[in-house]
Amino acid sequence: MSPDERAELACALAALEGSPGDDPAAGPTGPGEPGLRTESELPGNPRSRAIGLVAIIGCCLVLAAWIGVLVVTLPRYYRSGGWRGAWVGFDLGLLVTFAITAWAAWRHRQLVIACLVVLATLLCCDAWFDVTLDLRTSDFLVSLLMAVCVELPLAALALIGARRLMRLNVRAAARTGRVPPLWKIPLYGLESRGFRTLIPAEPCPPVPPGETGGQASLAPGPAMSARSAAE
Repeated sequence: MSPDERAELACALAALEGSPGDDPAAGPTGPGEPGLRTESELPGNPRSRAIGLVAIIGCCLVLAAWIGVLVVTLPRYYRSGGWRGAWVGFDLGLLVTFAITAWAAWRHRQLVIACLVVLATLLCCDAWFDVTLDLRTSDFLVSLLMAVCVELPLAALALIGARRLMRLNVRAAARTGRVPPLWKIPLYGLESRGFRTLIPAEPCPPVPPGETGGQASLAPGPAMSARSAAE
């Protein structure tokens, strides 16, 4: 292993141990030393991020109230206009999503994660509207079978694939085989508790060969072994 590789491995192991001196909550421990960025140090305007969060919470409240209004005011049956255009347009959007997802997966792009989530959402919507709008009609059984056997299984596969890819990204960034549930992992670079010790906001600086000490004898991880084999 080269000195830089030993320093990188030592940095990852120190983060895993979570020693008090390496606690990112304390921020930089000295002049010029890297630490976890605070909210004010992140790119962009903190006020804009706060406004965005408040807007999302407000939308949730307004939507909940609007659902109550719809339950009370909407008629049980309604003759719709533009029925063909609505379904053709929806299926065209689903086709485009499938195509972009296939391209992103073929090219190994991070975009595939977002595409898989959007694809699963559209498939669930398709199943929901097919079943509910065909209720008490001759096409209900076909719609139900399509939803149970095709649309919902595909949506589940898309969500499982997106979750697996996100966990692989976290594992690669953290250089560890242990990955906590995704809902416990904070956003990269934000000051929060939990998984932040595995993903420092700043890269670990290279350590001179004379300062690595006994860490040179540490066994390299899978990423290090692959890099050393490639060299």
